[in-house]
Amino acid sequence: MADYHKPDQQTMQALKDTANRLRILCIQATTAAGSGHPSSCCSAAEIMSVLFFHTMKYKPQDPKNPNNDRFVMSKGHAAPILYAAWAEAGFVPESELLNLRKLDSVLEGHPVPRQEFTDVATGSLGQGLGAAAGMAYTAKYFDKASYQTYCLLGDGETSEGSVWEAMNFASIYNLDNLTAIIDVNRLGQSEPTPLQHKVDVYQKRCEAFGWHTVVVDGHSVEELCKALTPVKNQPTAIIAKTLKGKGIPGVEDKENWHGKPLPKDLAEQAIKEIESKIQSNKKLVPTLPVEDAPSVNIKNIKMLSPPNFKLGDKIATRKAYGLALAKLGQANNRVIALDGDTKNSTFSELFKKEYPDRYIECFIAEQNMVSVAVGSTTRGRAVAFTSAFATFFTRTFDQIRMAAVSESNINLCGSHCGVSIGEDGASQMGLEDLSMFRAIPNSTVFYPSDAVSTEKAVELAANRKGICFIRTSRPENEVIYNNNEDFKVGQAKVVKQSKDDQATVIGAGVTLHEALAAAEQLMKDTIRIRIIDLFTIKPLDRQTILDSARATKGRIITVEDHYPEGGIGEAVAAAVVGEPGITVKSLAVSGVPRSGKPAELLSLFGIDKDAIVKAVKEVVS
Repeated sequence: MADYHKPDQQTMQALKDTANRLRILCIQATTAAGSGHPSSCCSAAEIMSVLFFHTMKYKPQDPKNPNNDRFVMSKGHAAPILYAAWAEAGFVPESELLNLRKLDSVLEGHPVPRQEFTDVATGSLGQGLGAAAGMAYTAKYFDKASYQTYCLLGDGETSEGSVWEAMNFASIYNLDNLTAIIDVNRLGQSEPTPLQHKVDVYQKRCEAFGWHTVVVDGHSVEELCKALTPVKNQPTAIIAKTLKGKGIPGVEDKENWHGKPLPKDLAEQAIKEIESKIQSNKKLVPTLPVEDAPSVNIKNIKMLSPPNFKLGDKIATRKAYGLALAKLGQANNRVIALDGDTKNSTFSELFKKEYPDRYIECFIAEQNMVSVAVGSTTRGRAVAFTSAFATFFTRTFDQIRMAAVSESNINLCGSHCGVSIGEDGASQMGLEDLSMFRAIPNSTVFYPSDAVSTEKAVELAANRKGICFIRTSRPENEVIYNNNEDFKVGQAKVVKQSKDDQATVIGAGVTLHEALAAAEQLMKDTIRIRIIDLFTIKPLDRQTILDSARATKGRIITVEDHYPEGGIGEAVAAAVVGEPGITVKSLAVSGVPRSGKPAELLSLFGIDKDAIVKAVKEVVS
């Protein structure tokens, strides 16, 4: 442990007084709102006082300063005490706290980045520590800066497996600039937590994960000041034994007060009781940070050269992704890559080979991997590309959903999509991913069909706001685009057309190549089809679809290596709904697939060239 300098008695008393002022502000705010979690706030009052007014180094009028220490309120329901701390620091007007949870206030029920002092949204429990680990990793290995990261967790959320994924990650990478404080206030939402006040068990668990662990009385500012001193080569966990509702008569350590504001009379009584313990209104001023975080520019990242592929050459889009990612890494030194031990299948290993210091191996812990990506990209410190089998992102849906709430800019690449992966079988086949990512607000869903479009998707994603998903395939397919082809988000490509086209076939990835093969076969029967490569499934190029449909007698056939629910067929149907004379026939994977050769599976589920030929003949007859 670094040298500990015990604060003088005057400072100790000021920290105690600050904690009680924070309690009062939380009670006032939640009672005014008529909702909220004052009891969860009050257990953390001393923790927040010591963190914000003794331990953390930051500029109170510049919350987003890259040199500031970071703080993540993982127990997001205790948001009012975070707001109270920033009011005490002088950034938020105290009067604004009374607008808590109102429509016209940024002080929402849980922390969101609409607030300048919030980096990541929390409230879905168990995710804050992963994001904090991403911030700490970025500080130590990318920024090589002195800012620290602190994360406050509730004891109830330690039942979430994602917490222990983050614990494991932080220990593996010796994140000695990360401190987790677990507020062990014994009571959950509906009943006591599994361990209640068994702080020794929490200690053993954290130590087993490789953390330097200290048990403290969470209401002792002196013990907290001493414990909040980091050690070398280990993250620090502070197990703070507290009482829920501390300081509120009749509520302290009592069940059935979670998420309940105090009635006005009880609030007035509690405030009067707490005020009697305050000896001084002295305001403590936080220490300013060391200004050693490097300046970063991640705007307008462009490949240093155009794609370099030959028409007709065969290359899997998953490999083209890896090549593009490594190429992008050359264009900007803040491009980073994360993977969950699938780098030799997603081809992110090509990035690691070129830029090992900018690659984060997250191992088989995909939920934490997404959270780390979110944390690493906060305050515009990095452009993150996170890779895994598409199907494994389904277990991270909540992290991705919260990333969108966090206004994060992260890129995810899902390889091994659909039945076309072949013999590995159903457990490895991404068949729900388009539906999942289309449902994310402000998301962009790329589905490139060849190596050139894959490289363009990577470049576009690097400069795109929000959540970007790139869907890549295992089979090797021909390069169909020239290297100088221009691609834009929301702009489809008509890859085959004539004035005599009788139907429009819409595909993406492997099914686009099946459509091209079907077109050749149909030519023998003098049937011509128009073929559209969507490129982005969201946003969808509605105008190109409508124009093509009208030119082909309103006949649209979609074909996709995905379940019908939420996939390309439904996206196209939604785009043309209400348009007279247009019909959509959808070919998609129905039912749970099985092992087999790719061609066998495409045939079995009716999404190969023969199925397309049959569908076209049916709609034109």
